[in-house]
Amino acid sequence: MDPVDEFERRSVDRRTVLAGTAAVGLTALAGCLGGEDGSGESATDPVAVDADRECDNCSMLIGDYPGPTGQSFYEDAGALLDGEDRPAQFCSSRCTYAFTFEHESEQEPTASYLTDYSVVDYEVETAGDEPTIEKFRSAESFAPVEDLTLVVGSEVRGAMGKSMIGFSDADDAASFQDEWGGDRYEHEEVNRELVQSLMG
Repeated sequence: MDPVDEFERRSVDRRTVLAGTAAVGLTALAGCLGGEDGSGESATDPVAVDADRECDNCSMLIGDYPGPTGQSFYEDAGALLDGEDRPAQFCSSRCTYAFTFEHESEQEPTASYLTDYSVVDYEVETAGDEPTIEKFRSAESFAPVEDLTLVVGSEVRGAMGKSMIGFSDADDAASFQDEWGGDRYEHEEVNRELVQSLMG
């Protein structure tokens, strides 16, 4: 089943309640970052990501690969996205950060979001050569990068191999690290060198 449909059909549980609470917080944050567009939604609220969308950093189809998804909003998105006025969308956390660093001299994002694995009931697939983590693309599965603790370089792979897996609950991040290894980083600790170290 498509992960977006799977996310929508799940019964209300602790994580769903957390997702609702996070959505309220996202709306408040987005209202500070960008004005209303007349639809009742802020111009920087996260959106659902189409499975057939190409990653704006590496051009891979986002829905074809496991792991975290990302999106970033820019005041002049068209200047970075061949004239398209939409959020930049990414197949992985790594691509989200790589795109940000590559274009930081041109524009800084007004808001960036990654999959928040504290608000989804994810699975780690262990049947293949390496463990991989489930992908989620619905708007409700995203959280601002500033709110996440990232487990970086664990045994669990994403779309681009070594992953950066985000959790809004620091205890969830610690539990994931205990089981799968890696190192924990806050958003402000992520730099170009860290992202490049995951490309080997």
